[in-house]
Amino acid sequence: MARRKSVAAQLLQVYQERQKAKAAEAKRAEAELARQARAAEREAVARAKEEARKEREAAQAWERARKENQAQQSAEARRAEQIVRDLEKRNAARAKELEQKRRAEAREKAAAERQAKQEAVEGLRREAAARTVEVEEQLSALASVLRSRPGGLHRLRLETERVFGVGNLEAFAVGVEKALASVSYPEGLGGARRVAFSPEARELVVEVELPGQVVVPSVTQYRFKASAPPAVVPQPRKEAETKALYRDLVARLALRAIDEAFAVTPPALVDQVAFNGKVRAKDRATGKTIEPCLVSVRVSRESFAELVLDEPELDPVASLHHLDAIVSQHPYDLEPVRPVVTFDLSRYKIAPERDVVAGLDSRPDLLAMDPTDFEHLIRRLFEKIGLQSWVTQASRDDGIDAVAVNEEPLIGGLCIIQAKRTKNVVSAETVRAVAGLVVDKGASKGIVVTTAWFGKASWDFAPRNRVELIDGRHLKALLLQHLGIDALIGLPKVPPTWQARDLS
Repeated sequence: MARRKSVAAQLLQVYQERQKAKAAEAKRAEAELARQARAAEREAVARAKEEARKEREAAQAWERARKENQAQQSAEARRAEQIVRDLEKRNAARAKELEQKRRAEAREKAAAERQAKQEAVEGLRREAAARTVEVEEQLSALASVLRSRPGGLHRLRLETERVFGVGNLEAFAVGVEKALASVSYPEGLGGARRVAFSPEARELVVEVELPGQVVVPSVTQYRFKASAPPAVVPQPRKEAETKALYRDLVARLALRAIDEAFAVTPPALVDQVAFNGKVRAKDRATGKTIEPCLVSVRVSRESFAELVLDEPELDPVASLHHLDAIVSQHPYDLEPVRPVVTFDLSRYKIAPERDVVAGLDSRPDLLAMDPTDFEHLIRRLFEKIGLQSWVTQASRDDGIDAVAVNEEPLIGGLCIIQAKRTKNVVSAETVRAVAGLVVDKGASKGIVVTTAWFGKASWDFAPRNRVELIDGRHLKALLLQHLGIDALIGLPKVPPTWQARDLS
């Protein structure tokens, strides 16, 4: 039993030992687990610490980065603010500079405006003075136009005398006209000259275009007016004074033109001058161009020589009345007068004379003559009858072959002449055309002379319209009576009412 107990005891002891061993092992395992747990805990704590350290470091790094970023942003903000402040300072300085510049410019502009205003005022004062001087100079030119006649006209006289010496009457008239046109006048006072010459009467007809009323200044002076704005204002001249100045100027120009006409022509050729002074203007009522004659006079060289034109106290208007001139009572108003020369030779272009009589055969055939020679033969005929006659050139003569002047009082005047060297009847239309020219030219009568004949209509029309008809047989008789020319008319047939002897 003791043995079995011991086995049991042994078993128990073994069991107990095993249990103890298990417990010890469990204890060791537990201790190991606890150690491992403690180690894991320590490791976890270490990891936690490490993570916390890392987190702290990361936080610290983030914080440092944040602070650095903030510092950088702050620095940038400060720099931006500094830039803004600097920009504001520069803008303020620039604005201040611009303002100073603007104020300086404003001051300069104001000073310039004041200076310009002063200069403008001074300029207006100078302008007023200068324009007043111009008015005074214009008045001086008007007043001295008679006394300031140029010299050297004797040379022009020699030239016109030379032209006349070669027998060219047209060239003589043209030469006198050119000589008068070459004489210098103050600006605006020298008008056109037209000249005609009558060698039989030794008279020179001179027509001068006088200046209009505008040449007389309508103001006495110009003055400066300190108004707003300042201006130069004219001081009007009294109307009566303006008209008197113009009347005086017309008289001075007339006397000077007559003096120059005598000066450029030889006394042996020109004994008297017929002068007409006209003005080209517009008729205010019709708007048409008019040429009223303001002064007209016929004066001999001897009578004109009595005037002392250089005498300062000479009254030109009184001088014209002394010469029995016809002077407009109101020249400024263009009130016309009747010219002493009632015909206007300047409307006709005068042709040179030709002595066709000396070259004719003893019994010339009028139809075989040169047309120009025939016209000059007619001129010689009318001169022999007692008229002064001039043949016009073919160009632009309005169908007029000649003009003739009868100077007998009451019945005298200008005659329009048309010569028809033809073998056919002269048409009634030709006679009517001459009658129209008589009216148009203001002539006293018209004459149609022909180598042929006229019809009944022409003979009926002519006496009623101041036209005289001279047919071939009448012309033939006149040539024989006044020129001693027993002419032939080579018509192919004897005209009605004529006889054969009328042709031969």
